[in-house]
Amino acid sequence: MLENDDDYNDDLPFAADDSAQTYKNWAVPNDLAGLRLDAALAKLVPEFSRSRLTAWIKDNHVTVNGSVVPPKYKLIGGETIQVAIQQDESQQAFVPESMPLDIIYEDDCVLVLNKPAGLVVHPAAGNWHGTLLNGLLAYCPALAQVPRAGIVHRLDKDTSGLMVVAKTVAAQTQLVRQLQARTVKRTYRAVADGTVPFDGKIETLIGRDPHNRIRMAVVPFGGKEAITHVKVLERYADFSYIECQLETGRTHQIRVHMKTAGHPLAGDALYGNPRQPATAEVKAAIKAMARQALHAYRLCFVHPQTQETMQFEAPLPADIYHLLSVLRLQAGMDSAIKTADEWQQRLGTEAEDEDWDDDDYDVDVIYVRE
Repeated sequence: MLENDDDYNDDLPFAADDSAQTYKNWAVPNDLAGLRLDAALAKLVPEFSRSRLTAWIKDNHVTVNGSVVPPKYKLIGGETIQVAIQQDESQQAFVPESMPLDIIYEDDCVLVLNKPAGLVVHPAAGNWHGTLLNGLLAYCPALAQVPRAGIVHRLDKDTSGLMVVAKTVAAQTQLVRQLQARTVKRTYRAVADGTVPFDGKIETLIGRDPHNRIRMAVVPFGGKEAITHVKVLERYADFSYIECQLETGRTHQIRVHMKTAGHPLAGDALYGNPRQPATAEVKAAIKAMARQALHAYRLCFVHPQTQETMQFEAPLPADIYHLLSVLRLQAGMDSAIKTADEWQQRLGTEAEDEDWDDDDYDVDVIYVRE
């Protein structure tokens, strides 16, 4: 399943569907006499595909005169067909589902949460239930009146970190406009393969990989503009700890850009290098993550109502912190820092000493054509 990172730019409303079972009855007209049940039903109920109707017959959701019969059953006319209409999984996608949510800020307009790795943001094929959207509807039922339960941007399933959710249509509209204007600042921290040589800007077009439709890729034309600013925080023997700020928000943007730059993210099953040199301890830490080492660390936006600039940070999750601890230990770095909080505080302070404005970049552009 391809989890989309693109910023939302539309406001299509939705409402949770009623899950109560619906039955419909038809009397078989004489002109359908002699037809098989599946063929006759396709004529009686043209709004559903024949394959779906056949599946319902096989699953005993269709009766003829009160009896279950096979799809090939021949009708003689005058029978009563009853169908228990089955909702698609997609029609159940917006059902509230209670789940723990790490809400770090909330008011009447917005809420900010720290999404764990493994949680799909929005329902889609293969993930109709158990998504963040389902959890938001359970946490705040009023979000059923807001398009996409207030979600305005996404993270990949296996990317952890900060997201902002709008609690009103007006707030969602304002946040979408900020995303379109590229004034929402989203900063990620990640572990990349190899030694990233310098800070810089990656600017390419990103589109669907023509050789593998479940992946995205840098393309020479026809894609969407994608810009990522990369800053190196620490370098180790075979890996680098980096910070990436998104200027745009394309599907898998950081993962694709780092792969294109020759430094895919550690643990990335889709874009990574499974043969990346590493010690047994580092390999074990990467395997234990079971995901790409990518975390949405900092989020900054203008509050839709108060117009106040708000900034939030979410500490590294335990799995990425453990990987970095192993890398630091093997590199003989700063053994006096023993806790995640101490380390996060030091790195956070160092990072904020530098201004992320574009003018401060050395205009080192990494551009690789595939």
